[in-house]
Amino acid sequence: MPVSRRPDEASPRAGAGKGRRGPADPVRALMHRHHELCARAVDPLEIAVGLEAHGVTDRTAARFRHRDVFSLAEELYARVPRAEEPAPPPAPEPGRALGARMGLGALWLLPGALCAATASGVSRLGAVRKDATADLAMGLVCAVGAVLVIAALWPCLSRGPLRVRWRGGVARIAHALGVGWLLGYAAAGDWLLSGFLGGRRPYGAAPAAGAAVVLALAVAPAAGCARWFAVRARRRLAASRGPEEFAAGVRPLFAGVVTAFLCGLPALVLAARLTVPGPPPAATPPTAAEAAAVALAGLLFLARLLAVHGFRTAALTGVAAACAGQAAALATAAAARLPGAAPLGVPVARLTAAHGTAAVPAAACGAAALALLGYAFGVLCRASAHGGPGARTARAPRTTDAAPTARTAPNRAP
Repeated sequence: MPVSRRPDEASPRAGAGKGRRGPADPVRALMHRHHELCARAVDPLEIAVGLEAHGVTDRTAARFRHRDVFSLAEELYARVPRAEEPAPPPAPEPGRALGARMGLGALWLLPGALCAATASGVSRLGAVRKDATADLAMGLVCAVGAVLVIAALWPCLSRGPLRVRWRGGVARIAHALGVGWLLGYAAAGDWLLSGFLGGRRPYGAAPAAGAAVVLALAVAPAAGCARWFAVRARRRLAASRGPEEFAAGVRPLFAGVVTAFLCGLPALVLAARLTVPGPPPAATPPTAAEAAAVALAGLLFLARLLAVHGFRTAALTGVAAACAGQAAALATAAAARLPGAAPLGVPVARLTAAHGTAAVPAAACGAAALALLGYAFGVLCRASAHGGPGARTARAPRTTDAAPTARTAPNRAP
């Protein structure tokens, strides 16, 4: 008796003439593999974002007889029935929503306020008395203020728009070490560099205090800009009909967010001048130390924005590049003191002679920030970066969906 076969179980001999084997409907295997994604999607664009995050490209979609990923997502959206979504939570009352926003704003402003108060108290205490007791009191105030600033900064970074979902402790530790190096250099790097270059001078706390105030005050605009960008991008994602339309609508949003943050930094520099006595008057142009603090704030903002949206490797690379530039300047300046190695320190010596020691961190952080800005303008305007919390997951190997019919058993469901 001949053995009957279902249409989707054609024999290799029968399919040899058509140049393919396996199920006659290759989309069915993909539909079952990503059934949960397709069942809970609200539109085809959300399915396209999920497929793109799992490594499905336009070339992979061509193997499923579709011109691009969005066309494949439209078929999956049409074929998979929608799952029953839970009822949305009730909208908060206007009074509660306003109170929540005010609470978030106060939380974001707290690190800057504590840092400014600490810097102002230390500077005023040093201006009143200059003896061993005053030095001890200043050190105690600095220690207590640093602990309070870190305690206030922790909830700002562990929740809300600046929260990063790290995948593993190694990346978290590496990022913390990189940021710690940048902050440490902002506190004492210029003093060390001047010592290596032969210009010994006493340590001046005013530039470091000014940089600390600028960075602490920048937490509030960074969190506000990050939240505004995330909310507007998700609204654009829900209203767009394709990846190209979404990218065209998000590019102005990203450019506006970066411009707003950078335009707010001069006001923070002015606030630092008014808080810490010693820097030049408010009417003078920004100094090299203030330019270095602004470049560092821009670098940390872009790195955090990339890490929040899933591009943690790029953020870590930008921070590491700035650290490497600063470390190279210190290393070459120190090596130039060895016999016969004076030419090694010529570039750093010329740069510092023309613009001061603060030109080194300004150049390192500024170059890294520009590189991250160009990268972020390309990747943060993609739909896959805004699909939801943790939207950009680790890409699976391209072979996962490249040949689904070769590894997936035929579907025997009717």
